Amino acid sequence: MPSLRKTFGTIVAGLVALTSALPAAPKLTKNQLKLWELAKRQNEAAAAAGLTDIDILQFALTLEWLEATFYQQGFAQIPATEFQALGLNQRQIEDLLKIGKTEEEHVILLQSAIAQAGVQPVQPCTYNFGFTDAASMVATAAVLENVGVSAYLGAAALVSDGSILTTAGSILTVEARHQTFVRAATGAVAVPQAFDTPLSPRQVFSLAAPFITSCPDGSNLVLEAFPTLTMAPGQNAQAVTAGSTVQLQSDAAAGATHCAFTAGGIPGGTAFTEFNQETGCVVPQGLAGIVYVNLASAGPLNGVLTDDIIVAGPMIMQVS
Repeated sequence: MPSLRKTFGTIVAGLVALTSALPAAPKLTKNQLKLWELAKRQNEAAAAAGLTDIDILQFALTLEWLEATFYQQGFAQIPATEFQALGLNQRQIEDLLKIGKTEEEHVILLQSAIAQAGVQPVQPCTYNFGFTDAASMVATAAVLENVGVSAYLGAAALVSDGSILTTAGSILTVEARHQTFVRAATGAVAVPQAFDTPLSPRQVFSLAAPFITSCPDGSNLVLEAFPTLTMAPGQNAQAVTAGSTVQLQSDAAAGATHCAFTAGGIPGGTAFTEFNQETGCVVPQGLAGIVYVNLASAGPLNGVLTDDIIVAGPMIMQVS
């Protein structure tokens, strides 16, 4: 399986050769121009992230291992009666079990794709999910499924191989079904917003890292988590209203000038407000549902949050 850089190198080299063979004022077709722009955009994005196609697949497999293991451990520790006590009926409990099975199938598919490329797939890590009962397990499931959607959506711009993109897309749509089911089963709004939110691989890994205790040799990703971001004592990240002031804490907060609120549908992707360690920052108007919050060292007017200005985070916030 060709790497991301090699694939786009071939595309770009072919286009350069084509233009060199034409007269001084080459006339590329509309489709060729679109291909050129797509190749350039994806090549730059992948180079900035330092990821190849195989890296992206390994990253996806790491997340699927985490999710599959989460459900395996949860169902092994928690009896069905506890889920019934939450108000779930038998069909909903069976659907929850089915989610776990589909995560296992995702693992198998990604392992096969990576192995066919001649690379050793990453192995499962040791995890600490922190749940103690059915309620805390379902709450954690809601977080993991939301992160899974954002992970696949964010990686789409980095994938060059069409077959890989199609495979990832088929997993993304199922992860979205998981997310909606968990929300509906727990009484939350099933579809809180019109758009889902893409996140960079490093942002996603930062959300997954707290669940990972250790990984086998050779199964560590080429990603480093951002410093942790939390709400100040007395505040609840699951009950925030637009226009309110929130106080955030991080060991890296001294380097931050802005709070960055990333959500689907925001032009540019992120809304920035000024951050002060003493007084916190204001939650922008117009936000609703799941929002990812980071501390940033700048507040670009174009609304684009990049890894190089993230100081800490992300943290998941539920805004109403």
